[in-house]
Amino acid sequence: MTNLKAGTRPPWLGLGAAVWVQIASGNAYNFPLYSHSLKSVLGFNQHQLTMLGVANDIGENVGLLPGIACNKFPPWIVLLIGAFACFLGYGVLWLAVTRTVLYMPYWLLWLALCVATNSSAWLSTAVLVTNMRNFPVSRGTVAGILKGYAGLSAAVFTEIYSTVLRKSSSNLLMFLSFGVPILCFVMMYFVRACTPASGEDSAGHGHFLFIQVASVVLGLYVLTTTILDHLLHFSAEISYAILAVMVVLLMAPLAIPLKMTICPTRINTPEMPNQPVASSDEILQGEGNADKTEPLLKPSESATYLGSFRESNDALEVAMLLAVGEGAVKKKRRPKRGEDFKFSEAVIKADFWLLFLVYFAGVGSGVTVLNNLAQIGIAQGVQNTTILLSLFSFCNFVGRLGGGAVSEHFVRSKTVPRTIWMTCAQIIMVITYILFASAIDGTLYAATALLGICYGVQFSIMIPTVSELFGLKHFGIFYNFMSLGNPLGAFLFSGLLAGYIYDTEVEKQHGLDLVSSSVSCIGPNCFRLTFLVLAGFCGVGSVASVILTKRIWPVYQMLYGGGSSRLPQTSNH
Repeated sequence: MTNLKAGTRPPWLGLGAAVWVQIASGNAYNFPLYSHSLKSVLGFNQHQLTMLGVANDIGENVGLLPGIACNKFPPWIVLLIGAFACFLGYGVLWLAVTRTVLYMPYWLLWLALCVATNSSAWLSTAVLVTNMRNFPVSRGTVAGILKGYAGLSAAVFTEIYSTVLRKSSSNLLMFLSFGVPILCFVMMYFVRACTPASGEDSAGHGHFLFIQVASVVLGLYVLTTTILDHLLHFSAEISYAILAVMVVLLMAPLAIPLKMTICPTRINTPEMPNQPVASSDEILQGEGNADKTEPLLKPSESATYLGSFRESNDALEVAMLLAVGEGAVKKKRRPKRGEDFKFSEAVIKADFWLLFLVYFAGVGSGVTVLNNLAQIGIAQGVQNTTILLSLFSFCNFVGRLGGGAVSEHFVRSKTVPRTIWMTCAQIIMVITYILFASAIDGTLYAATALLGICYGVQFSIMIPTVSELFGLKHFGIFYNFMSLGNPLGAFLFSGLLAGYIYDTEVEKQHGLDLVSSSVSCIGPNCFRLTFLVLAGFCGVGSVASVILTKRIWPVYQMLYGGGSSRLPQTSNH
Protein backbone atom coordinates (compact mmCIF):
# COMPACT_ATOMS: atom_id res chain seq x y z
CA MET A 1 0.00 0.00 0.00
CA THR A 2 1.40 3.38 -1.01
CA ASN A 3 2.03 5.98 1.69
CA LEU A 4 -0.49 8.75 1.16
CA LYS A 5 -0.05 12.41 2.03
CA ALA A 6 -2.69 13.17 4.67
CA GLY A 7 -4.74 16.34 5.12
CA THR A 8 -7.30 18.30 3.12
CA ARG A 9 -4.82 20.70 1.53
CA PRO A 10 -2.41 18.35 -0.37
CA PRO A 11 -4.97 17.15 -2.96
CA TRP A 12 -5.80 20.74 -3.91
CA LEU A 13 -2.13 21.70 -4.00
CA GLY A 14 -1.50 18.71 -6.26
CA LEU A 15 -4.39 19.75 -8.51
CA GLY A 16 -2.98 23.29 -8.79
CA ALA A 17 0.44 21.91 -9.72
CA ALA A 18 -1.17 19.45 -12.14
CA VAL A 19 -2.70 22.37 -14.05
CA TRP A 20 0.78 23.60 -14.94
CA VAL A 21 1.94 20.13 -15.91
CA GLN A 22 -1.16 19.69 -18.09
CA ILE A 23 -0.36 22.95 -19.88
CA ALA A 24 3.13 21.59 -20.50
CA SER A 25 1.71 18.26 -21.67
CA GLY A 26 -0.06 20.10 -24.49
CA ASN A 27 3.27 20.63 -26.27
CA ALA A 28 2.12 18.27 -29.03
CA TYR A 29 -0.52 20.79 -30.07
CA ASN A 30 2.25 23.13 -31.22
CA PHE A 31 2.93 21.12 -34.37
CA PRO A 32 1.02 23.58 -36.62
CA LEU A 33 3.20 26.42 -35.29
CA TYR A 34 6.47 24.95 -36.53
CA SER A 35 5.32 22.52 -39.23
CA HIS A 36 5.74 25.17 -41.94
CA SER A 37 9.42 25.49 -41.01
CA LEU A 38 9.90 21.75 -41.30
CA LYS A 39 8.32 21.93 -44.74
CA SER A 40 10.21 24.96 -46.06
CA VAL A 41 13.63 24.59 -44.40
CA LEU A 42 13.93 20.83 -44.89
CA GLY A 43 12.10 20.72 -48.25
CA PHE A 44 9.33 18.27 -47.37
CA ASN A 45 6.20 17.82 -49.49
CA GLN A 46 2.70 17.75 -48.00
CA HIS A 47 2.61 13.96 -47.71
CA GLN A 48 5.91 13.90 -45.79
CA LEU A 49 4.66 16.70 -43.55
CA THR A 50 1.40 14.86 -42.96
CA MET A 51 3.29 11.73 -41.93
CA LEU A 52 5.23 13.87 -39.45
CA GLY A 53 1.83 14.90 -38.11
CA VAL A 54 1.06 11.21 -37.67
CA ALA A 55 4.30 10.83 -35.71
CA ASN A 56 3.19 13.79 -33.60
CA ASP A 57 -0.07 12.01 -32.73
CA ILE A 58 1.50 8.59 -32.22
CA GLY A 59 3.95 10.02 -29.71
CA GLU A 60 1.28 12.01 -27.91
CA ASN A 61 -1.17 9.16 -27.49
CA VAL A 62 0.80 5.92 -27.23
CA GLY A 63 0.95 5.82 -23.45
CA LEU A 64 0.66 2.18 -22.42
CA LEU A 65 4.09 2.34 -20.79
CA PRO A 66 3.18 5.43 -18.72
CA GLY A 67 -0.06 3.67 -17.73
CA ILE A 68 1.84 0.65 -16.46
CA ALA A 69 4.48 2.85 -14.80
CA CYS A 70 1.83 4.74 -12.82
CA ASN A 71 0.95 1.50 -11.02
CA LYS A 72 4.56 0.69 -10.19
CA PHE A 73 6.32 4.03 -9.57
CA PRO A 74 5.49 7.32 -7.81
CA PRO A 75 4.34 10.22 -10.03
CA TRP A 76 7.65 12.08 -9.86
CA ILE A 77 9.46 9.28 -11.67
CA VAL A 78 6.86 9.27 -14.45
CA LEU A 79 7.21 13.07 -14.75
CA LEU A 80 11.00 12.77 -14.85
CA ILE A 81 10.84 10.35 -17.79
CA GLY A 82 8.48 12.71 -19.62
CA ALA A 83 10.79 15.67 -19.06
CA PHE A 84 13.76 13.75 -20.48
CA ALA A 85 11.78 12.68 -23.56
CA CYS A 86 10.75 16.29 -24.17
CA PHE A 87 14.33 17.54 -23.93
CA LEU A 88 15.72 14.84 -26.22
CA GLY A 89 13.03 14.93 -28.92
CA TYR A 90 12.57 18.66 -29.34
CA GLY A 91 16.31 19.15 -29.05
CA VAL A 92 16.86 17.04 -32.18
CA LEU A 93 14.14 18.97 -34.06
CA TRP A 94 15.77 22.25 -33.03
CA LEU A 95 19.13 21.05 -34.40
CA ALA A 96 17.44 20.22 -37.72
CA VAL A 97 15.41 23.44 -38.12
CA THR A 98 18.34 25.71 -37.23
CA ARG A 99 20.56 23.71 -39.63
CA THR A 100 23.01 23.15 -36.78
CA VAL A 101 23.15 19.57 -38.01
CA LEU A 102 22.86 19.24 -41.79
CA TYR A 103 21.37 16.34 -43.76
CA MET A 104 19.46 14.79 -40.89
CA PRO A 105 17.56 11.78 -42.32
CA TYR A 106 13.75 11.90 -42.45
CA TRP A 107 13.32 8.74 -40.36
CA LEU A 108 15.37 10.29 -37.54
CA LEU A 109 13.20 13.40 -37.50
CA TRP A 110 10.08 11.22 -37.51
CA LEU A 111 11.41 9.25 -34.54
CA ALA A 112 12.51 12.41 -32.71
CA LEU A 113 9.03 13.89 -33.06
CA CYS A 114 7.53 10.68 -31.65
CA VAL A 115 9.85 10.86 -28.63
CA ALA A 116 9.21 14.58 -28.12
CA THR A 117 5.44 14.32 -28.12
CA ASN A 118 5.47 11.08 -26.15
CA SER A 119 6.45 13.30 -23.24
CA SER A 120 2.81 14.46 -23.32
CA ALA A 121 1.64 10.91 -22.55
CA TRP A 122 4.00 10.61 -19.58
CA LEU A 123 3.13 14.02 -18.13
CA SER A 124 -0.61 13.76 -18.69
CA THR A 125 -0.89 10.20 -17.38
CA ALA A 126 1.03 11.04 -14.20
CA VAL A 127 -1.18 13.99 -13.21
CA LEU A 128 -4.46 12.53 -14.46
CA VAL A 129 -4.17 9.16 -12.71
CA THR A 130 -2.91 10.78 -9.49
CA ASN A 131 -5.69 13.38 -9.33
CA MET A 132 -8.46 10.98 -10.34
CA ARG A 133 -7.44 8.89 -7.34
CA ASN A 134 -7.09 11.94 -5.09
CA PHE A 135 -10.63 13.09 -6.00
CA PRO A 136 -12.48 9.78 -6.57
CA VAL A 137 -15.98 11.23 -6.05
CA SER A 138 -15.51 14.08 -8.55
CA ARG A 139 -13.99 12.25 -11.52
CA GLY A 140 -15.93 14.02 -14.25
CA THR A 141 -15.15 17.46 -12.86
CA VAL A 142 -11.46 16.71 -12.34
CA ALA A 143 -11.11 15.13 -15.79
CA GLY A 144 -12.83 18.12 -17.37
CA ILE A 145 -10.58 20.61 -15.58
CA LEU A 146 -7.30 18.84 -16.32
CA LYS A 147 -8.08 17.96 -19.94
CA GLY A 148 -9.51 21.46 -20.35
CA TYR A 149 -6.21 23.03 -19.37
CA ALA A 150 -4.44 20.59 -21.69
CA GLY A 151 -6.67 21.76 -24.53
CA LEU A 152 -6.05 25.38 -23.57
CA SER A 153 -2.30 24.79 -23.69
CA ALA A 154 -2.23 25.37 -27.46
CA ALA A 155 -3.59 28.89 -26.93
CA VAL A 156 -1.08 29.48 -24.11
CA PHE A 157 1.81 28.30 -26.28
CA THR A 158 0.47 30.38 -29.18
CA GLU A 159 0.49 33.44 -26.89
CA ILE A 160 4.10 32.77 -25.96
CA TYR A 161 4.97 32.04 -29.61
CA SER A 162 3.36 35.24 -30.89
CA THR A 163 4.64 37.61 -28.21
CA VAL A 164 7.84 36.55 -26.48
CA LEU A 165 9.23 34.22 -29.17
CA ARG A 166 8.24 36.57 -32.02
CA LYS A 167 6.79 33.76 -34.15
CA SER A 168 10.13 31.99 -34.51
CA SER A 169 9.90 28.22 -34.95
CA SER A 170 13.48 27.69 -33.83
CA ASN A 171 12.88 29.71 -30.64
CA LEU A 172 9.73 27.70 -29.97
CA LEU A 173 11.56 24.38 -30.31
CA MET A 174 14.29 25.62 -27.95
CA PHE A 175 11.63 26.75 -25.48
CA LEU A 176 10.02 23.31 -25.57
CA SER A 177 13.41 21.61 -25.16
CA PHE A 178 14.28 23.45 -21.95
CA GLY A 179 11.14 25.14 -20.59
CA VAL A 180 8.95 22.06 -20.23
CA PRO A 181 11.57 19.93 -18.40
CA ILE A 182 12.33 22.79 -16.00
CA LEU A 183 8.63 23.16 -15.22
CA CYS A 184 8.36 19.43 -14.51
CA PHE A 185 11.30 19.57 -12.11
CA VAL A 186 9.60 22.39 -10.18
CA MET A 187 6.17 20.76 -9.98
CA MET A 188 7.00 17.07 -9.51
CA TYR A 189 7.22 17.35 -5.71
CA PHE A 190 3.61 18.55 -5.42
CA VAL A 191 2.02 15.96 -7.74
CA ARG A 192 1.70 13.07 -5.33
CA ALA A 193 -0.77 10.51 -4.01
CA CYS A 194 -2.85 11.97 -1.17
CA THR A 195 -5.63 10.90 1.14
CA PRO A 196 -8.64 11.06 -1.21
CA ALA A 197 -10.52 14.32 -0.85
CA SER A 198 -14.28 14.60 -0.54
CA GLY A 199 -15.90 16.60 -3.33
CA GLU A 200 -19.39 16.30 -1.83
CA ASP A 201 -19.21 19.23 0.62
CA SER A 202 -20.07 22.79 -0.36
CA ALA A 203 -16.46 23.93 0.06
CA GLY A 204 -15.30 21.31 -2.43
CA HIS A 205 -17.90 22.38 -4.97
CA GLY A 206 -16.88 26.00 -4.46
CA HIS A 207 -13.23 25.17 -5.04
CA PHE A 208 -14.00 23.32 -8.28
CA LEU A 209 -16.21 26.18 -9.45
CA PHE A 210 -13.41 28.67 -8.74
CA ILE A 211 -10.95 26.68 -10.85
CA GLN A 212 -13.46 26.34 -13.68
CA VAL A 213 -14.19 30.08 -13.72
CA ALA A 214 -10.47 30.88 -13.57
CA SER A 215 -9.79 28.58 -16.52
CA VAL A 216 -12.57 30.21 -18.58
CA VAL A 217 -11.17 33.67 -17.81
CA LEU A 218 -7.72 32.45 -18.86
CA GLY A 219 -9.10 31.02 -22.10
CA LEU A 220 -10.92 34.23 -23.01
CA TYR A 221 -7.86 36.27 -22.11
CA VAL A 222 -5.40 34.40 -24.31
CA LEU A 223 -7.85 34.29 -27.21
CA THR A 224 -8.54 38.02 -26.99
CA THR A 225 -4.91 39.04 -26.66
CA THR A 226 -3.88 36.81 -29.58
CA ILE A 227 -6.49 38.44 -31.83
CA LEU A 228 -5.59 41.96 -30.66
CA ASP A 229 -1.89 41.31 -31.22
CA HIS A 230 -2.70 40.20 -34.78
CA LEU A 231 -4.65 43.41 -35.39
CA LEU A 232 -2.62 45.98 -33.43
CA HIS A 233 0.90 44.47 -33.36
CA PHE A 234 1.77 45.05 -29.71
CA SER A 235 5.17 46.39 -28.68
CA ALA A 236 7.61 44.22 -26.76
CA GLU A 237 6.73 45.91 -23.45
CA ILE A 238 3.00 45.27 -23.86
CA SER A 239 3.68 41.69 -24.95
CA TYR A 240 5.61 40.95 -21.77
CA ALA A 241 2.88 42.56 -19.66
CA ILE A 242 0.30 40.34 -21.36
CA LEU A 243 2.45 37.30 -20.63
CA ALA A 244 2.77 38.29 -16.95
CA VAL A 245 -1.02 38.52 -16.56
CA MET A 246 -1.37 35.11 -18.21
CA VAL A 247 1.06 33.59 -15.70
CA VAL A 248 -0.95 35.08 -12.82
CA LEU A 249 -4.14 33.53 -14.21
CA LEU A 250 -2.39 30.18 -14.49
CA MET A 251 -1.53 30.41 -10.80
CA ALA A 252 -5.20 30.88 -9.81
CA PRO A 253 -5.80 27.22 -8.80
CA LEU A 254 -2.96 27.52 -6.28
CA ALA A 255 -5.04 30.12 -4.42
CA ILE A 256 -7.14 27.28 -2.94
CA PRO A 257 -4.35 25.60 -0.92
CA LEU A 258 -3.04 29.09 -0.06
CA LYS A 259 -6.44 29.98 1.37
CA MET A 260 -6.50 26.71 3.31
CA THR A 261 -3.13 27.61 4.81
CA ILE A 262 -4.07 31.17 5.76
CA CYS A 263 -7.64 30.39 6.88
CA PRO A 264 -7.71 26.77 8.06
CA THR A 265 -11.13 25.32 8.80
CA ARG A 266 -11.85 22.57 11.28
CA ILE A 267 -13.87 19.74 9.75
CA ASN A 268 -15.83 17.48 12.06
CA THR A 269 -15.13 13.94 10.91
CA PRO A 270 -15.71 11.73 13.98
CA GLU A 271 -15.86 8.60 11.84
CA MET A 272 -12.49 9.20 10.24
CA PRO A 273 -9.73 9.40 12.87
CA ASN A 274 -6.11 9.68 11.87
CA GLN A 275 -5.58 6.13 10.66
CA PRO A 276 -3.87 4.77 7.54
CA VAL A 277 -6.08 4.99 4.47
CA ALA A 278 -6.41 1.62 2.80
CA SER A 279 -8.34 2.45 -0.33
CA SER A 280 -10.53 5.08 -1.86
CA ASP A 281 -13.53 2.78 -2.30
CA GLU A 282 -13.84 2.55 1.48
CA ILE A 283 -13.91 6.31 1.69
CA LEU A 284 -16.50 6.53 -1.05
CA GLN A 285 -18.85 4.33 0.93
CA GLY A 286 -18.42 6.20 4.20
CA GLU A 287 -16.11 3.61 5.73
CA GLY A 288 -12.77 5.23 5.07
CA ASN A 289 -10.81 3.54 7.82
CA ALA A 290 -12.76 0.32 8.34
CA ASP A 291 -10.85 -2.82 9.11
CA LYS A 292 -10.06 -4.88 6.05
CA THR A 293 -12.15 -7.76 7.40
CA GLU A 294 -15.24 -5.55 7.81
CA PRO A 295 -17.83 -5.99 5.04
CA LEU A 296 -17.86 -3.28 2.40
CA LEU A 297 -21.68 -3.22 2.50
CA LYS A 298 -23.91 -3.22 5.55
CA PRO A 299 -26.79 -5.73 5.45
CA SER A 300 -29.38 -3.07 4.63
CA GLU A 301 -27.15 -1.66 1.94
CA SER A 302 -26.70 -5.04 0.32
CA ALA A 303 -30.37 -5.39 -0.47
CA THR A 304 -30.48 -1.90 -1.96
CA TYR A 305 -27.38 -2.63 -4.02
CA LEU A 306 -28.84 -5.81 -5.40
CA GLY A 307 -32.17 -4.19 -6.12
CA SER A 308 -30.47 -1.65 -8.36
CA PHE A 309 -28.06 -4.07 -9.95
CA ARG A 310 -30.79 -5.88 -11.94
CA GLU A 311 -28.58 -8.69 -13.15
CA SER A 312 -30.27 -11.80 -11.68
CA ASN A 313 -33.68 -12.82 -10.45
CA ASP A 314 -32.62 -16.21 -9.25
CA ALA A 315 -33.30 -16.57 -5.51
CA LEU A 316 -30.24 -18.71 -4.83
CA GLU A 317 -27.96 -16.25 -6.61
CA VAL A 318 -29.46 -13.38 -4.64
CA ALA A 319 -28.92 -15.21 -1.37
CA MET A 320 -25.31 -15.96 -2.28
CA LEU A 321 -24.59 -12.37 -3.25
CA LEU A 322 -26.20 -11.11 -0.03
CA ALA A 323 -23.95 -13.42 1.94
CA VAL A 324 -20.90 -12.17 0.05
CA GLY A 325 -21.92 -8.57 0.62
CA GLU A 326 -22.35 -9.16 4.34
CA GLY A 327 -18.96 -10.81 4.67
CA ALA A 328 -20.31 -14.27 5.56
CA VAL A 329 -19.03 -15.91 2.41
CA LYS A 330 -15.99 -15.14 0.29
CA LYS A 331 -16.48 -15.97 -3.36
CA LYS A 332 -14.07 -15.38 -6.18
CA ARG A 333 -15.87 -14.12 -9.26
CA ARG A 334 -15.26 -12.04 -12.33
CA PRO A 335 -15.67 -8.29 -11.80
CA LYS A 336 -18.87 -6.63 -12.90
CA ARG A 337 -19.05 -3.28 -14.62
CA GLY A 338 -18.33 -0.62 -12.01
CA GLU A 339 -15.65 -2.67 -10.25
CA ASP A 340 -11.89 -2.96 -10.76
CA PHE A 341 -11.00 -4.86 -13.94
CA LYS A 342 -7.68 -6.18 -15.07
CA PHE A 343 -6.78 -5.30 -18.64
CA SER A 344 -7.22 -8.92 -19.76
CA GLU A 345 -10.71 -8.91 -18.24
CA ALA A 346 -11.75 -5.60 -19.79
CA VAL A 347 -10.72 -6.34 -23.40
CA ILE A 348 -13.21 -9.20 -23.66
CA LYS A 349 -16.12 -6.89 -22.85
CA ALA A 350 -18.22 -5.48 -25.69
CA ASP A 351 -18.59 -2.16 -23.84
CA PHE A 352 -14.81 -1.71 -23.88
CA TRP A 353 -14.62 -1.94 -27.66
CA LEU A 354 -17.77 0.10 -28.22
CA LEU A 355 -16.26 2.91 -26.15
CA PHE A 356 -13.02 2.63 -28.12
CA LEU A 357 -14.89 2.82 -31.45
CA VAL A 358 -16.90 5.86 -30.36
CA TYR A 359 -13.79 7.65 -29.08
CA PHE A 360 -11.83 6.70 -32.21
CA ALA A 361 -14.52 8.16 -34.46
CA GLY A 362 -14.56 11.45 -32.53
CA VAL A 363 -10.90 12.17 -31.91
CA GLY A 364 -9.53 10.35 -34.96
CA SER A 365 -11.51 12.57 -37.30
CA GLY A 366 -10.99 15.71 -35.23
CA VAL A 367 -7.23 15.38 -35.05
CA THR A 368 -7.14 15.10 -38.86
CA VAL A 369 -8.56 18.61 -39.11
CA LEU A 370 -6.25 19.88 -36.37
CA ASN A 371 -3.14 18.54 -38.10
CA ASN A 372 -4.14 20.11 -41.40
CA LEU A 373 -5.73 23.28 -40.02
CA ALA A 374 -3.12 25.59 -41.51
CA GLN A 375 -3.47 24.06 -44.98
CA ILE A 376 -7.28 24.08 -44.67
CA GLY A 377 -7.22 27.78 -43.87
CA ILE A 378 -4.89 28.58 -46.76
CA ALA A 379 -7.02 26.52 -49.14
CA GLN A 380 -10.04 28.64 -48.17
CA GLY A 381 -8.18 31.95 -48.45
CA VAL A 382 -6.94 32.53 -44.88
CA GLN A 383 -3.28 33.49 -45.01
CA ASN A 384 -2.63 33.93 -41.28
CA THR A 385 -3.83 30.79 -39.52
CA THR A 386 -2.73 31.78 -35.99
CA ILE A 387 -6.21 33.05 -35.09
CA LEU A 388 -7.74 29.89 -36.54
CA LEU A 389 -5.53 27.74 -34.33
CA SER A 390 -6.26 29.87 -31.25
CA LEU A 391 -10.01 29.62 -31.92
CA PHE A 392 -9.85 25.84 -32.22
CA SER A 393 -7.76 25.64 -29.05
CA PHE A 394 -10.13 27.79 -27.01
CA CYS A 395 -13.22 25.92 -28.19
CA ASN A 396 -11.43 22.61 -27.57
CA PHE A 397 -10.89 23.81 -24.02
CA VAL A 398 -14.56 24.82 -23.67
CA GLY A 399 -15.63 21.37 -24.86
CA ARG A 400 -13.36 19.60 -22.40
CA LEU A 401 -14.29 21.73 -19.42
CA GLY A 402 -17.98 21.89 -20.28
CA GLY A 403 -18.21 18.21 -21.15
CA GLY A 404 -16.88 17.23 -17.74
CA ALA A 405 -19.09 19.66 -15.81
CA VAL A 406 -22.31 18.97 -17.74
CA SER A 407 -21.91 15.19 -17.67
CA GLU A 408 -21.15 15.32 -13.94
CA HIS A 409 -24.35 17.28 -13.29
CA PHE A 410 -26.63 15.00 -15.29
CA VAL A 411 -25.04 11.76 -14.15
CA ARG A 412 -25.71 12.72 -10.52
CA SER A 413 -29.13 14.31 -10.92
CA LYS A 414 -30.65 12.12 -13.66
CA THR A 415 -28.29 9.08 -13.79
CA VAL A 416 -27.77 9.83 -17.49
CA PRO A 417 -24.70 7.97 -18.85
CA ARG A 418 -21.93 10.33 -19.88
CA THR A 419 -21.68 8.76 -23.33
CA ILE A 420 -24.93 10.39 -24.41
CA TRP A 421 -22.94 13.62 -24.74
CA MET A 422 -20.47 11.91 -27.06
CA THR A 423 -23.48 11.00 -29.21
CA CYS A 424 -24.67 14.61 -29.36
CA ALA A 425 -21.16 15.88 -30.08
CA GLN A 426 -20.57 13.46 -32.96
CA ILE A 427 -23.89 14.31 -34.58
CA ILE A 428 -22.81 17.95 -34.55
CA MET A 429 -19.42 16.92 -35.95
CA VAL A 430 -21.16 15.32 -38.95
CA ILE A 431 -22.84 18.65 -39.67
CA THR A 432 -19.56 20.50 -39.13
CA TYR A 433 -17.64 18.34 -41.63
CA ILE A 434 -20.34 18.98 -44.21
CA LEU A 435 -19.88 22.71 -43.57
CA PHE A 436 -16.13 22.36 -44.12
CA ALA A 437 -16.72 20.41 -47.33
CA SER A 438 -19.17 23.00 -48.69
CA ALA A 439 -16.62 25.81 -48.16
CA ILE A 440 -19.40 28.40 -47.95
CA ASP A 441 -18.05 31.92 -47.40
CA GLY A 442 -18.09 32.94 -43.74
CA THR A 443 -18.49 29.44 -42.31
CA LEU A 444 -14.84 28.52 -41.77
CA TYR A 445 -14.49 30.12 -38.33
CA ALA A 446 -17.91 28.89 -37.16
CA ALA A 447 -17.12 25.34 -38.31
CA THR A 448 -13.72 25.47 -36.60
CA ALA A 449 -15.31 26.62 -33.34
CA LEU A 450 -17.99 23.91 -33.42
CA LEU A 451 -15.46 21.21 -34.21
CA GLY A 452 -13.19 22.39 -31.41
CA ILE A 453 -15.99 22.10 -28.84
CA CYS A 454 -17.13 18.67 -30.02
CA TYR A 455 -13.55 17.42 -30.24
CA GLY A 456 -12.93 18.49 -26.63
CA VAL A 457 -16.07 16.77 -25.35
CA GLN A 458 -14.70 13.38 -26.44
CA PHE A 459 -11.79 13.62 -23.98
CA SER A 460 -13.69 14.76 -20.89
CA ILE A 461 -16.36 12.07 -21.38
CA MET A 462 -14.13 9.11 -22.19
CA ILE A 463 -11.88 9.53 -19.15
CA PRO A 464 -14.44 9.30 -16.32
CA THR A 465 -16.52 6.77 -18.27
CA VAL A 466 -13.69 4.26 -18.54
CA SER A 467 -12.91 4.68 -14.83
CA GLU A 468 -16.56 4.17 -13.86
CA LEU A 469 -17.01 1.08 -16.00
CA PHE A 470 -13.67 -0.63 -15.31
CA GLY A 471 -12.35 0.91 -12.08
CA LEU A 472 -9.40 3.07 -11.03
CA LYS A 473 -6.89 0.35 -10.17
CA HIS A 474 -5.65 -0.02 -13.76
CA PHE A 475 -7.12 3.23 -15.01
CA GLY A 476 -3.81 4.45 -16.44
CA ILE A 477 -3.63 1.47 -18.80
CA PHE A 478 -7.27 1.73 -19.87
CA TYR A 479 -7.03 5.47 -20.46
CA ASN A 480 -3.91 5.20 -22.58
CA PHE A 481 -5.27 2.28 -24.58
CA MET A 482 -8.35 4.33 -25.44
CA SER A 483 -6.05 7.20 -26.39
CA LEU A 484 -4.64 5.05 -29.20
CA GLY A 485 -7.73 6.08 -31.16
CA ASN A 486 -6.11 9.45 -31.74
CA PRO A 487 -2.93 8.34 -33.57
CA LEU A 488 -4.81 5.56 -35.34
CA GLY A 489 -7.22 8.13 -36.74
CA ALA A 490 -4.36 10.45 -37.62
CA PHE A 491 -2.62 7.68 -39.56
CA LEU A 492 -5.70 6.53 -41.46
CA PHE A 493 -7.48 9.81 -42.08
CA SER A 494 -4.65 12.34 -42.05
CA GLY A 495 -1.64 10.36 -43.22
CA LEU A 496 -3.20 8.06 -45.81
CA LEU A 497 -6.31 9.98 -46.86
CA ALA A 498 -5.93 13.76 -46.42
CA GLY A 499 -2.27 13.97 -47.45
CA TYR A 500 -2.78 11.88 -50.59
CA ILE A 501 -5.86 13.81 -51.72
CA TYR A 502 -4.14 17.15 -51.04
CA ASP A 503 -1.02 16.28 -53.06
CA THR A 504 -3.16 14.86 -55.87
CA GLU A 505 -5.08 18.13 -56.08
CA VAL A 506 -1.82 20.12 -56.09
CA GLU A 507 -0.68 18.09 -59.09
CA LYS A 508 -3.93 18.86 -60.87
CA GLN A 509 -3.62 22.59 -60.16
CA HIS A 510 0.09 23.12 -60.85
CA GLY A 511 1.26 20.15 -62.87
CA LEU A 512 3.70 17.41 -61.95
CA ASP A 513 6.76 19.46 -62.80
CA LEU A 514 5.79 22.34 -60.52
CA VAL A 515 4.98 20.39 -57.36
CA SER A 516 7.35 21.37 -54.56
CA SER A 517 7.33 22.02 -50.85
CA SER A 518 6.43 25.67 -51.35
CA VAL A 519 3.32 25.07 -53.47
CA SER A 520 -0.04 25.16 -51.70
CA CYS A 521 -3.39 23.81 -52.79
CA ILE A 522 -6.13 26.41 -53.21
CA GLY A 523 -9.87 25.79 -53.27
CA PRO A 524 -12.50 23.57 -51.62
CA ASN A 525 -11.48 20.45 -53.55
CA CYS A 526 -8.24 20.20 -51.53
CA PHE A 527 -10.07 18.63 -48.57
CA ARG A 528 -13.68 18.13 -49.72
CA LEU A 529 -13.49 14.35 -50.14
CA THR A 530 -11.64 14.06 -46.84
CA PHE A 531 -14.38 15.94 -45.00
CA LEU A 532 -17.11 13.79 -46.53
CA VAL A 533 -15.34 10.60 -45.41
CA LEU A 534 -14.93 12.05 -41.90
CA ALA A 535 -18.63 12.92 -41.80
CA GLY A 536 -19.58 9.37 -42.73
CA PHE A 537 -17.33 7.83 -40.12
CA CYS A 538 -18.64 10.15 -37.39
CA GLY A 539 -22.11 8.96 -38.37
CA VAL A 540 -20.99 5.40 -37.61
CA GLY A 541 -19.57 6.60 -34.30
CA SER A 542 -22.89 8.23 -33.39
CA VAL A 543 -24.75 4.95 -33.92
CA ALA A 544 -22.18 3.04 -31.83
CA SER A 545 -22.51 5.66 -29.09
CA VAL A 546 -26.30 5.19 -28.95
CA ILE A 547 -25.82 1.42 -28.57
CA LEU A 548 -23.21 1.88 -25.84
CA THR A 549 -25.37 4.37 -23.93
CA LYS A 550 -28.31 1.96 -23.92
CA ARG A 551 -26.09 -0.91 -22.71
CA ILE A 552 -24.53 0.94 -19.77
CA TRP A 553 -27.63 2.80 -18.58
CA PRO A 554 -28.37 0.18 -15.85
CA VAL A 555 -24.78 0.51 -14.63
CA TYR A 556 -25.21 4.23 -14.04
CA GLN A 557 -28.53 3.62 -12.29
CA MET A 558 -26.66 1.31 -9.95
CA LEU A 559 -23.82 3.76 -9.37
CA TYR A 560 -25.81 6.96 -9.01
CA GLY A 561 -29.42 5.81 -8.51
CA GLY A 562 -31.50 7.51 -5.85
CA GLY A 563 -29.21 10.55 -5.80
CA SER A 564 -26.47 8.53 -4.12
CA SER A 565 -22.85 9.03 -4.85
CA ARG A 566 -21.95 5.36 -4.88
CA LEU A 567 -19.07 5.17 -7.28
CA PRO A 568 -17.31 2.26 -8.91
CA GLN A 569 -15.11 0.20 -6.71
CA THR A 570 -11.72 1.78 -6.54
CA SER A 571 -8.33 0.63 -5.49
CA ASN A 572 -5.32 1.54 -3.50
CA HIS A 573 -3.02 4.18 -4.72
